[in-house]
Amino acid sequence: MADGPRKPPRAPAAQPPQPVSDRPTVRGGVVRHKPTAELAKGDSPGPPRGERRNMVRVPAAAATTGAGPASSPAPGGVRISKLMAERGLCSRRDADAYITRGWVFVDGKRVSELGTRADASAVITLDRQAQANQQSRLTILLHKPMGYVSGQPEPGFIPAVTLIQPERQYRTPDTPLFHPACLKGLAPAGRLDIDSTGLLVLTQDGRVARQLIGEDSAIDKEYLVRVEGHLDAKGLALLNHGLSLDARQLKPARVEWLNDDQLRFVLREGRKRQIRRMCELVGLRVSGLKRVRIGAVRLGDLPLGQWRFLRPDESF
Repeated sequence: MADGPRKPPRAPAAQPPQPVSDRPTVRGGVVRHKPTAELAKGDSPGPPRGERRNMVRVPAAAATTGAGPASSPAPGGVRISKLMAERGLCSRRDADAYITRGWVFVDGKRVSELGTRADASAVITLDRQAQANQQSRLTILLHKPMGYVSGQPEPGFIPAVTLIQPERQYRTPDTPLFHPACLKGLAPAGRLDIDSTGLLVLTQDGRVARQLIGEDSAIDKEYLVRVEGHLDAKGLALLNHGLSLDARQLKPARVEWLNDDQLRFVLREGRKRQIRRMCELVGLRVSGLKRVRIGAVRLGDLPLGQWRFLRPDESF
């Protein structure tokens, strides 16, 4: 029998189109931009390997993360006013004032433009006028009575600064006289509760304020605290270290008995009503609280309700 006409061979089934991506590939920190046509079957494979027309060399980290162009670098150095405050030359506010007046020298060169930066190791000196201005800043020690608030008062409360009057000055033969200029810019450096007594510092000097209440302050403060209630050894250990206030752990303190109803506290922080709240946590009630020392400066024999100037030979 004669063979019939042969059927033409069946064409292979069409392959589904492969997904096409324009995303570059990254190898060894090199971005290779593959044209779309290079990824489709049967099309031209693109330029020979030797041609690098579609290759852009970028840092590997940027290529991996897809980061955009690098931003311009931040200006070098540290603001001079910040350096001055950190070194205790003056407050940042005073630093800005001294710079605008041309009273600041950085590595021997006068600086008069705000915002100027310098290397962290730069030598900064003050003009004689700035030094004289700093030396004229006064610091006052007050024996605060109960019933006075140390900071900004709420209605019905009296600020402690109102006690800085000539008739309340505790004077010795070598004490300077009170002058109304003593009150200009005078502000408390720290707080003392309305129902507490003892040493309160008020100052015109930003250096002193930073030293006593700055974030990195290491000045300790000593308190005599009269308490009611029972305190066992475990409670005393917790007062020294282990308590938290407002969901934040307190720094270590030094707490010890002075007599049957009085404790001695030494703290390096000053949370609001901290000692009273610490005592409540261990079952004690505070019936009297007096601050007797800040750093190396003691309240001493300063009478209640009176004040005196910080002496030149004293420092915190």
